[in-house]
Amino acid sequence: MDDLTLSETGLPPAHSGRILLIACGALAHEILALKAANGWTHLDLQCLPAKLHLWPEKIIPAVEEAVSAARGAYETVFVVYADCGTGGLLKAACDRLGVEMVEGPHCYAFFEGNATFAARADEEFDAFYLTDFLVRQFDAFVWKPMGLDRHPQLRDMYFGNYRKLVYQAQKDDPALDAKAEDCARRLGLEYERRFTGYGDLAVTLARVAG
Repeated sequence: MDDLTLSETGLPPAHSGRILLIACGALAHEILALKAANGWTHLDLQCLPAKLHLWPEKIIPAVEEAVSAARGAYETVFVVYADCGTGGLLKAACDRLGVEMVEGPHCYAFFEGNATFAARADEEFDAFYLTDFLVRQFDAFVWKPMGLDRHPQLRDMYFGNYRKLVYQAQKDDPALDAKAEDCARRLGLEYERRFTGYGDLAVTLARVAG
């Protein structure tokens, strides 16, 4: 399972287990690691393409379709997305469908811990965040979609009001740390590495797993 596949097509369910997690492809590695570490063999995982984050309005119909397709095949379906730029519409869709979802505005918040992230909001309004997945896929999700590969002069327009890049590390990996620092350099931002581990994601999945 590579990041390109997770970005473009996602991950199909194995059709085993009694609880289905419908998640963003950007969270696949973390969810699978938590499953393995905790022996959650009763959890099945389906990932939608991570690239949906480039068009948040597409997340809602994709989740609706996946939930509908899973009806009757699992005891429980849980959506492993936060709001993710949908302006509350994903939560409304999940309520209509009768399924729960991860709390929080985005993965940066639940990796850090929603309460901790909210407490820092006033002092970190000028921070740009990256997770492990986004560090690995920086060019595909940041550099190229913003046109910075073709028009580097746009950097100041997009990032002129940011002060620092915060790398929220889910695991200790010196190679990812070096790449994240290079991302900060390319954006002209200060660099801060902050080890978060899995944050509220681990707590939430433990509750879902029972």
